[in-house]
Amino acid sequence: MFSTVLIANRGEIAVRIIRTLRTMGVTSVAVYTEADAGALHVREADQALQVPKYLDMGAIVAAARASGAQAVHPGYGFLAENAQFARLCAKEGLVFIGPPAEAIEAMGDKIRAKATVAAAGVPVVPGGAEPADDLRAWNVFPALIKPSAGGGGKGMVLVRAAAELPEALESARRTAVNAFGDGTLLIERFIENPRHIEIQVLADTHGAVVHLGERECSLQRRHQKIIEEAPSPFVTPETRAAMGAAAVEAARSVGYTGAGTVEFIVDGTTGDYHFMEMNTRLQVEHPVTELVTDVDLVELQLRVAAGEPLTFTQDEVRLRGHAVEARVYAEDPARGFLPTGGRVLALQEPSDVRVDSSLAAGTVVGSDFDPMLSKVVAWAPTRAEALRALDRALGRTTVLGVTTNIPFLRALVTRPEVVAGELDTGLVERVLPGLELSAATPADVLAVAALIFHGAPVFHGAPAGRDPWDVADGWRVGERAWTTLRLESREGVHEVAVRGLPATAAELRLPGGAADEPPAEREAVQNEGVQKEAGQKEGACAEAVPAKVRVVGERAVLTLGGRVTSYTFARDGETVWVGRDGGAWALTRHRIGDPGDRPGAAGGGDGVVRSPMPGTVLLVKAAVGDQVTKDQPLVVVEAMKMEHTVTAPVDGVVRELPVRAGQSVDMDAVLAVVEA
Repeated sequence: MFSTVLIANRGEIAVRIIRTLRTMGVTSVAVYTEADAGALHVREADQALQVPKYLDMGAIVAAARASGAQAVHPGYGFLAENAQFARLCAKEGLVFIGPPAEAIEAMGDKIRAKATVAAAGVPVVPGGAEPADDLRAWNVFPALIKPSAGGGGKGMVLVRAAAELPEALESARRTAVNAFGDGTLLIERFIENPRHIEIQVLADTHGAVVHLGERECSLQRRHQKIIEEAPSPFVTPETRAAMGAAAVEAARSVGYTGAGTVEFIVDGTTGDYHFMEMNTRLQVEHPVTELVTDVDLVELQLRVAAGEPLTFTQDEVRLRGHAVEARVYAEDPARGFLPTGGRVLALQEPSDVRVDSSLAAGTVVGSDFDPMLSKVVAWAPTRAEALRALDRALGRTTVLGVTTNIPFLRALVTRPEVVAGELDTGLVERVLPGLELSAATPADVLAVAALIFHGAPVFHGAPAGRDPWDVADGWRVGERAWTTLRLESREGVHEVAVRGLPATAAELRLPGGAADEPPAEREAVQNEGVQKEAGQKEGACAEAVPAKVRVVGERAVLTLGGRVTSYTFARDGETVWVGRDGGAWALTRHRIGDPGDRPGAAGGGDGVVRSPMPGTVLLVKAAVGDQVTKDQPLVVVEAMKMEHTVTAPVDGVVRELPVRAGQSVDMDAVLAVVEA
């Protein structure tokens, strides 16, 4: 066995590999870029060496040799399916923990892979491929166009009719060239509402090849997996044996060794299955297989790479119970799943389920890498219990400072169709309109934020003064006065009136969680935080409710109207983040005169154009002084391989354009100002 292994990856997969290396007594070596200097995988590894880029093969090999590593584990993504990197490792005397370069090449080319497995008797979807076939002559619809060199759903185009084919081919070819440097395409008959089911295979260097059952990966959005499970609720023991045998033959056909995944598209009506592709690496969703088979796939990868034979046969593989995994992404479902970012201010992750995570308090989530932050994985004896356990675990996961998709995951995993196992790759898109992805900030969350702001000096350890006039309890002759706080959330500005001492006995008047309308011009002269009678702004708040909040570290315990609820919170300047039940809300103290206070300023009507996500400016398509029309493209922002075109909110003249191509921008950074 190797004494030292370098991990040519980052994030949660690097942390996960380090965990197995530590268990096996193998020294772990991490690599990192300047932006990742404080990342969790750097802190967890026994050694860490800086490299210019994660894709710099020469630098990574040099780091491996400098560290004394005998082998390199590529994780997934980056260099995991790069035959050139596998050969470079071998040339430099390093063991590449993965399949042979020839197998990577054979399965990396979808056209070649399809022909290879078909020759081995594995069912494939009928189709055509370049250069042998003229795809413009295809006449069976619907059809799916795919880049031959692609993966991850990029460049795939669905064609419903012959009239759409020429434009679809051009679009797919552009994407293929830009993403993979190869414009070669193939086309296949499209199977309506299919299931995506994959088989985990494992092969040693002594001729043994086994499969470890299937994973159901049908819950996808835009060809990206969201929730995976093992075993599939659709697959019978007979189908499992047949698909497993086909996957084993696919692996044998290319001389495969190590861990790999053979993906099938399955007709949910007939049960017919067809080879789709083979991923020549560890998969993101590998934990569900580990939990139902009681094996460590990373350990097996290392042992196979070290020349050891598999210690079990196909007949000894047993599936036990059910496991479900949810991917936590830095993305905002309420804004069309655009990537997000920021600094993790507070973090709570459940301890009674498996969590593969790259997160720690202080972690900066930027736009340079994939937005996946962690995976929450639950196991139980039955599928129903596993789904409930996953939902509970997601409810105990809190990430403050970075908006995530956790509420979306909880809504999805509890859908009746998902609970019933009635899955297909189009289900998520069909149910999206029925999911509440942009619900108003709950009243109790406004209450916590208001009390934390109002009691800030006490909660932050300021010494109690002897002068009673220093106490912000609203005391005066007669009854206590109200202090009105204006809290800005994503949906607008809320007014919350507070009086009394937040830590012991206060009262609140809440707007019921609904955002107030932007204040009128006549109110702009009032100062936020000035003590005034509640209700001065017509309809602003409801009747008074007794409330208090107890703060211990990152926990805030709210008593509101007799109900006690616990929250995680963090304060970042004038913003308080509040988390509970997997959700997270950012409330910013809104000052009179802030942007949006002018009449008609709501919804971008003030002409201020902001970045919808943290990222890099790719193109600036206007100049100061240009006359533009509403919805005219102004700036293109890229983040995590996603482009977003930002348009003019109104007809007018571009008065400010403070960004340039190549510039990094934060979410909500001002990109332009258009004067109507």
